[in-house]
Amino acid sequence: MDHRQVSTGEGLDRRLAVARLMEQCADVMVIAGLGSPGYDLFAAGDRDLNFYLWGAMGGAAAMGLGLALAQPKRAVLVLTGDGEQLMGIGALATIGVQKPKNLTIVVLDNGRYGETGMQRSHTALGVSLTGVAAACGFDWTVDITEERAIGPLAARLKAMQGCGLACIRVKADEVPRALPARDGSHLKNRFRAALGLTTI
Repeated sequence: MDHRQVSTGEGLDRRLAVARLMEQCADVMVIAGLGSPGYDLFAAGDRDLNFYLWGAMGGAAAMGLGLALAQPKRAVLVLTGDGEQLMGIGALATIGVQKPKNLTIVVLDNGRYGETGMQRSHTALGVSLTGVAAACGFDWTVDITEERAIGPLAARLKAMQGCGLACIRVKADEVPRALPARDGSHLKNRFRAALGLTTI
């Protein structure tokens, strides 16, 4: 099966797509990768169960794996971009081996490195992150190009139906930034408190 998909500049509105997803995932723990995915998540509504990963480019999927293993009875969503996931592509192999049933990675794929000047990323040149995840042994992968597919994605995520990766094709637009808090201690402590854990 040919997994390659070249970005055409078309796609969904990223802010609307994230808002639709989060409307249905109020109780899900979310790790947001560096840059635009964090801004999109914050714009959809700040929550104590949102953890915005300032810095650590490429680390969102690995952090999501650790969280999923530590909290196996709760659904975990990693919301990231194609550039960030490409930088942390090795984490997909580890996730595919561990296969936590409660982990879903959602890649907002605009085929661009949005934080460094909108240069084309490898997904604009034929690399398929769903293809990589499938080859790494993920239980399921899906490419989303229509808004109506977000509802079934949210349902699957909440039901913890296996380790999965979804690529949502979004427009390569530069959307105004909506900046969440940058205080790492604050974000950590409120996240732990939301889980009923002691703060450090």
